[in-house]
Amino acid sequence: MKQALDILRVAHRNTIEPSMNLLHMKEQHIPGSIQYVIRRYYTQQSWQSDDTGMLVYHYNDAVPEENFMELRYCISGNKYCFEKSCSQCKELPTQNCSGQHETVDVFSFHFSAAFLYQFVHNVKLSNRKDEVLAFKHPHSFTKMFPICGRKRMSLDGLLNHSYSGSLENIFVNAKVHELLLYSLECLVDEKEEGFACKFLADEKGRDRIFMARDLLLQHIGDPITIKELSRKVAMNECYLKKGFKEVFGTTIFDFYQQQRMEHAKYLLYEKSLSVTDVSALLGYSSISHFSAAFKKHTGLKPCDLIK
Repeated sequence: MKQALDILRVAHRNTIEPSMNLLHMKEQHIPGSIQYVIRRYYTQQSWQSDDTGMLVYHYNDAVPEENFMELRYCISGNKYCFEKSCSQCKELPTQNCSGQHETVDVFSFHFSAAFLYQFVHNVKLSNRKDEVLAFKHPHSFTKMFPICGRKRMSLDGLLNHSYSGSLENIFVNAKVHELLLYSLECLVDEKEEGFACKFLADEKGRDRIFMARDLLLQHIGDPITIKELSRKVAMNECYLKKGFKEVFGTTIFDFYQQQRMEHAKYLLYEKSLSVTDVSALLGYSSISHFSAAFKKHTGLKPCDLIK
């Protein structure tokens, strides 16, 4: 456990310790969006530590614009290969590579107070989780938590996907949304597993909810109605709405809007597309409608993100 704790305490830095070699790093620093760094290390020494998560809540009443929350994770047991062209890797050295390396993977996700505000601006603050999201909890703190199966699946998804470009951005945003939801559960008296909606106890019911989420992401620029979504996943509309809210902690509409606007930030900042192009790609009928939605969601004008 101590090894993982030491790593998480310095997860925001570029290096961890001399005995660990950086194999791969991916990061994103889009203004007004989720800031993240994913690092994969090869450790030269034996690794004996449980997978661990850390929530860092920074609160400063005097400088509220600097308030932030970070989620950090350290997991092990995955493998990394430099040679991406191996079609049938047998985990043995080949002419082009030295074989797969067992890794220690470190994740750091930074959320500003302005970004998190979207989740609580219309919510009655009823527990510590809501207070933290709204930055109404008056003291900074650090919280350690174990990594359950759901968190591990989301983290593994960030490491082992085949998406690139815009599709990768959409996929990553969705996975980070899952991690935020699952990790905040450590702040309230809720079980890691189990659902209030009885139909979610059935694996098929949960699969339909995740299928609905995936369809929303596939239609990021081609809005789909809840009625259409319900028909495609073969689930009653009422069940779909309730199940989606319980699994993902937000309504279908709010989730879809959040993902659209996060993708818009990526297109504007990373791809340097014009406001006109982004508006069209996301299925808006006019630039003014897109600009109004973007400002409402992010507090920024679309042109603020154009380099």
